[in-house]
Amino acid sequence: MEIQEFPLWAKMEERKSLFSFTLEITARCNNDCRHCYINLPPGDQHARSRELTLEEINELADQAVELGALWVLISGGEPLLREDFPEIYLLLKRKGLFVSVFTNATLVNEEHIALFRKYPPRDIEVTVYGATAESYERVTQKPGSFAAFTKGLDLLFENGVNVRLKAVVMRSNFKELPVIAEFCRARTKDYFRFDPQLHMRFDRNEERNMLIRSERLTPEEIVALDRADGERFSSLQKECQTLIDSAVGHVGCDHLFHCALGQGECTISYDGTFRLCSSLWAPGTVYDLREGSLRHAWEEFVPKVLDMRSRRPEYQENCHNCTLIDFCLWCPAHAHLETGELDVPIEYFCRVAHARAEAIQS
Repeated sequence: MEIQEFPLWAKMEERKSLFSFTLEITARCNNDCRHCYINLPPGDQHARSRELTLEEINELADQAVELGALWVLISGGEPLLREDFPEIYLLLKRKGLFVSVFTNATLVNEEHIALFRKYPPRDIEVTVYGATAESYERVTQKPGSFAAFTKGLDLLFENGVNVRLKAVVMRSNFKELPVIAEFCRARTKDYFRFDPQLHMRFDRNEERNMLIRSERLTPEEIVALDRADGERFSSLQKECQTLIDSAVGHVGCDHLFHCALGQGECTISYDGTFRLCSSLWAPGTVYDLREGSLRHAWEEFVPKVLDMRSRRPEYQENCHNCTLIDFCLWCPAHAHLETGELDVPIEYFCRVAHARAEAIQS
């Protein structure tokens, strides 16, 4: 096989300027979702004390705009838990940024609606955990959360806010996915997606990770879900030749990262930790913005991360050269969350990828 030459991703002239960033303004959440990789209790005082202040957010936003950012996603945890959410939102809007918000919608009130009507967001993205109180609250583990969710969602729709709906599919709700899909498509006819693959906690809380593992579907169940959604499955079949591509194997290259990491976006954690994506928490890949600057992180630190390499045989012989990577949740970030190492194949991800590939080619 011909050896392919790959450019050194760390060369700044080959990288894009910062286009967008995710700002996780809190790790706290009023729900306690079984699958969540980040949530901490709403009253967690240690987490609250570590949250970026309004002044810090203002400074980081200025730095992001100077680097070229046009769009920011406000996320969490549940961002509406922050009492100063309206101030944070307006601060970012006044810098000329397009602003999106991820929320569970359970805390949406008239003050938020007035804010969104006067200063419209690019969109509000809400996850639907179930279409009934039973399934929704089985996931959130919070009695009354379904009623709060539907009330908040109705307020958003009734006031013309641009809302997108999505679903995370797990053992606690997967039998209800057709009803969830119907619930979502009836409200947002142009947009709906679901994700059946769950990953581990960034804090490596083993008790919570055991719960996440218990919620994972089998590869066969994931394929069945793909097949059951005609629009989704036909799209997979249509894109089969691009999703399964013998040219994607990175032969002759030992770089770890071959995704779009560092190509225009980053994540800023609630405590000022700079990350190249929401899942990447490995030591050596994160940067403390309270001890440095966003410009230094983007221009000096990121190239070092992108130049990380591995010659581990099991990585080189498997994930690194796999042609099914687009059907798989594997990446160095998820490998680290699973095992504590960036370059270890994950057997469960592999089984999912092969089951999906076999299904769309049959």
